[in-house]
Amino acid sequence: MRWKSFLIPVANMDADALRAYVSEHREGTFTLLDVRQPGEYEKAHLPGTRLIPLPQLADRMGELDREKPVIVY
Repeated sequence: MRWKSFLIPVANMDADALRAYVSEHREGTFTLLDVRQPGEYEKAHLPGTRLIPLPQLADRMGELDREKPVIVY
């Protein structure tokens, strides 16, 4: 999983911490990344989330802004 070398792991964030982070930061200053499959994404996803299914992530890392924090779920 070479994509892991592009990410800096941090402690897990629960739903309350995510809500707080999103409310405290301007839209566009971070990326919410959904790595589930398209069908799961279509059923339910967070507003403003970007979909890159996990099996595609290594090949699509260039689509992410490395200057912004990426919150993956």
